[in-house]
Amino acid sequence: MLRSLLVLAVVLAGLAPPAQAQAASLGQRTSEGRYRPKSGVYTVSIPVLPELGGQIEETEYVVTFRDAFTLHASIACFPMDATQRWENETRGRRDYLVWFFTTFVQGDFQQRFPGATVESAKFMAGVQDGALLTFMLLPGGTMFGERIGLATGEPPPVAKRGNLLFVRGGHIYVLSIELAEKVLERSTFNKTVAEEDAMLEARLADLLAKIEFAPTQP
Repeated sequence: MLRSLLVLAVVLAGLAPPAQAQAASLGQRTSEGRYRPKSGVYTVSIPVLPELGGQIEETEYVVTFRDAFTLHASIACFPMDATQRWENETRGRRDYLVWFFTTFVQGDFQQRFPGATVESAKFMAGVQDGALLTFMLLPGGTMFGERIGLATGEPPPVAKRGNLLFVRGGHIYVLSIELAEKVLERSTFNKTVAEEDAMLEARLADLLAKIEFAPTQP
């Protein structure tokens, strides 16, 4: 069952067209400006505004937030079946997250974007009882392609995404954000790799801080 769910992880990169993603209203927007998925296991403060081109795209397990400027972020929340719980318990949190990312998330990106690579990764023991932070380079994988002009024969830019994986309350979460400036500013974006990583890590931390988990979540 889990494999069929994880195929949906491609939505982390915004691969599902908006019409498909918005085919049904799966979650709820609360009066407090929060989004609640169908599962009800968390709510998140909506990080986009309609007046700034903000959109919310949904599948059963993934919600993507985007605006007309520099935001493309997603939250995937997959229920763990018995096999996944066993893998988590027997491997330990760090090795389980590495295995999960390598087996499922990385594979989805590489299938969609040939040449996709993991630039770096680190385990963060103090975040959500252990979280895996990864940075990926995706040739042709930007979600801002409609806003860049390419000369004839010019290859598409290499996008960079940060991903944060953790386990909470019997679910595995994958938070993902693209570093928009890397493709939108290109030649004028002169950050070092360390500075790029710091920007993405801060944005993922901010997205995580916007999430409130249901009281039943230990």
